[in-house]
Amino acid sequence: MKKLILFLSAALFLLACGEESRHVDANDVTLKFTSTWNIYEKCGLDENENVIYNGIPWGGLVGNFLEQNMPSDLSGYESVTFEFIDPLPVPVQVVVANKFKTVGKPGLTSLTCYFDGQDVTSVNEIVLQPHDSCNIRISNVYLTPGNNTKWVPTRIWKGECAFENWTGGFVLKPENFASANEGDKLEFIFEVNKDDPETKYWVFKTIYNTTDETLEGNDSELNEWGCASVSSTATSYRIRLTAKDVENLRKYGAFVNGYYINVTQVNLLRKQVSYDE
Repeated sequence: MKKLILFLSAALFLLACGEESRHVDANDVTLKFTSTWNIYEKCGLDENENVIYNGIPWGGLVGNFLEQNMPSDLSGYESVTFEFIDPLPVPVQVVVANKFKTVGKPGLTSLTCYFDGQDVTSVNEIVLQPHDSCNIRISNVYLTPGNNTKWVPTRIWKGECAFENWTGGFVLKPENFASANEGDKLEFIFEVNKDDPETKYWVFKTIYNTTDETLEGNDSELNEWGCASVSSTATSYRIRLTAKDVENLRKYGAFVNGYYINVTQVNLLRKQVSYDE
């Protein structure tokens, strides 16, 4: 309650001074981030309406997306982006409705969590969660509309590949990427393997085949071992290809491996059609 009062006080101060909030755009959701997961954390607004967050390991800065006590439907958006005033001092992750997440490395000045392949029809909260104690200043948080974009899939691999404890794996051949362009997406269709109750996490690792180098398109999401985490309810994972990715994939192809994930299909998604509803 004290944290919410701080936010309201800042807003009232701006009104008293005759100033309009700079967070007035319909897609700007900065002012939703008014509370924290842990009572030992703090958050508030400075005089420029930047969010100041003092976090602890695995706490969280919480954005409340309830409208009249009902979750928000964000299916008309493709992503949420955090813009930081200072480079991130520690690893963080953006968690959407406790369903899926995107990890950001130290040093980033912005972090985008794409909603690709995820159910965002009922979002109650979005959380910025640090992996260690930190002070983070956030200038903006915004949603990017995606309802005018149509992604057309081309299947480039189909089969049954069960990643267990880093066993298995498969190759995507260079010719699969002959028509790929910068900005296309590599989409993996899968189910996580929850047969072992001791398994608490599931990850992908994608490298240029015959090399040790991971793809560049999801670099900000990778942990120190070059792996990207997916949630227990996820059914797809997408990587936006950079120019470097396209060049190397055409040359080497890709090797895909992971931890307790069963992959059944891989698609190349191309942004081909824009339309108005």
